[in-house]
Amino acid sequence: MDKLLKGIMKYRSNIKENMVKQFVQVKDNPKPKAVFFTCIDSRMLPTRFTQTNVGDMFIVRNAGNLIPHSQHFLDELTTNEPAALELGCVVNDIRHIIVCGHSDCKAMNLLHKLQNVDFASKDNRRISPLRAWLCTHALSSLEKFQQLEVTDYSKPLIFQAETPLRKFVAYIDPENKFNIEDKLSQINTLQQLQNIASYGFLKKRLEKHELHIHALWFDIYTGEIYYFSRAAKKFVIIDENNFDKLLSEVERYYS
Repeated sequence: MDKLLKGIMKYRSNIKENMVKQFVQVKDNPKPKAVFFTCIDSRMLPTRFTQTNVGDMFIVRNAGNLIPHSQHFLDELTTNEPAALELGCVVNDIRHIIVCGHSDCKAMNLLHKLQNVDFASKDNRRISPLRAWLCTHALSSLEKFQQLEVTDYSKPLIFQAETPLRKFVAYIDPENKFNIEDKLSQINTLQQLQNIASYGFLKKRLEKHELHIHALWFDIYTGEIYYFSRAAKKFVIIDENNFDKLLSEVERYYS
């Protein structure tokens, strides 16, 4: 709390005035451009590494940047994530949904351990909300990872895109730069796009290309950010060499 309170005082001195000006600008007519799902990891600072400002994005954070599949919900039983999708994409007419995973994700590290039957037992899930959360909503990612593991990580995976008839191919870490838990994290990030597309209230907008879903992945040890390129069929680093190519792809696929 000492650090937090000192930070607030620093904010009052250095940042508050400019931020209030931004609040005034967007007060009556904010026009956010994206719903951004990411992990609660304290090392993830999405507004900083995207350099976005007040009013630019809705940000939703949870352990493992998961968006539960619609099959888990009956009647009015739901959680924050689909409510955020409705608030952002239906109520506020936002056209872009971004899921951002990251390296050394503690939730994904734990998910990898859940391949152990005893570790994932019902008794252990009863005493661990995190294990229960992952066993309920992330096993589809683990299953995809196990498909890849069988092929020694060399074959592509197939994911559903915006509609059941639209698919995309993904090679996971073809340069073999990352450890197995990070490979799982990248798979999990792509799996969430499939989960998002399962919601009926988004169906028409997805079919009409009025709503678009994207995947980012952040390497916390190098500070590099990767974009999943459907053209390249893999996560591609966003840098000076790739920027124009990625921008053209985004404009072509998602404009």
